[in-house]
Amino acid sequence: MAESMKAVVLTRFGGADAFEVRDVAVPEVGPRQVRVRVHATAINPLDYQIRRGDYADQVPLPAITGHDISGVIEEVGSHVTEFRVGDAVYYTPRIFGGPGSYAEQHVADVDLVGRKPENLSHLEAASLTLVGGTVWEALVTRAQLTVGETILIHGGTGGVGTIAIQVAKAMGVRVITTARARDHEFVRSLGADAAIDFAATDYVDAVAEMTRGEGVDVVLDTIGGDTLTRSPLALADSGRVVSIVDIAQPQNLIDAWDKNAAYHLVFTRQNRGKLDALTNLVERGLVKPIIGATLPLARVGEAHELLENRRSYALRGKVAIDVAGESVALPPRTS
Repeated sequence: MAESMKAVVLTRFGGADAFEVRDVAVPEVGPRQVRVRVHATAINPLDYQIRRGDYADQVPLPAITGHDISGVIEEVGSHVTEFRVGDAVYYTPRIFGGPGSYAEQHVADVDLVGRKPENLSHLEAASLTLVGGTVWEALVTRAQLTVGETILIHGGTGGVGTIAIQVAKAMGVRVITTARARDHEFVRSLGADAAIDFAATDYVDAVAEMTRGEGVDVVLDTIGGDTLTRSPLALADSGRVVSIVDIAQPQNLIDAWDKNAAYHLVFTRQNRGKLDALTNLVERGLVKPIIGATLPLARVGEAHELLENRRSYALRGKVAIDVAGESVALPPRTS
């Protein structure tokens, strides 16, 4: 008889009450797969977009969703030589490619899996996999940031923003970011050279002032809205805009044309190479995940609501899920 495990199952598309805790069968392990005891996972905007039905065609229900895992290998397939039972690992499950991380165990293709950084807890490591891979793809692979350039990172306190600031800084780049005034000290502590209060200032004007009218070499869009249309106004000639946000509305990019701007739209692909590069930065003390809230697996719906309403809370960084325990840490509400 197949072993069973607890999992949080998405039973229908809708609100945060669409999840159910169920006992489900543990998947079989293929020759080039590993079975991992999940210690921690984390919540991403992609998770609540899937839950509310934005990607209904790609996610057959009922589904186990979730896109970050840190845990310990319990079984290796017959053709796996890279890892052994007992190894601590972290990774992002294949997006739209089978069961996700909201479960006590997970089976993954070995090529997706990386060794967990030794100086991170499982909660921290799980908070890094999807956002870290996304940042690496955006800044290194696509934007090809180089030492001495300047980047504008929209949304510096978010899950992606907090890591992007640190990775850009580690690459020797000047970092400008947008954040509320109350968060300026925080984003500077991550390495930002300058912060713009988007609630009080137009970032296009602020960037012009900070760069003496030259503009930034790269813009990282983590927030959407009109960012794609307005970012070229803050861009240097031949600058690059990298967006990780899916855009449903048509965008007029006329302002990008006379800047000779390059646009990169990133839906990150998972692989061990990105994780190993991140692990190197983490173990050298250059990058550390920021966790703004922690909840147990049974409260995934609540964790979704926290992230969706992050502006109602003083939430910085990630919402993490303690799969193996009962940790609870909530951010303060903003007045």
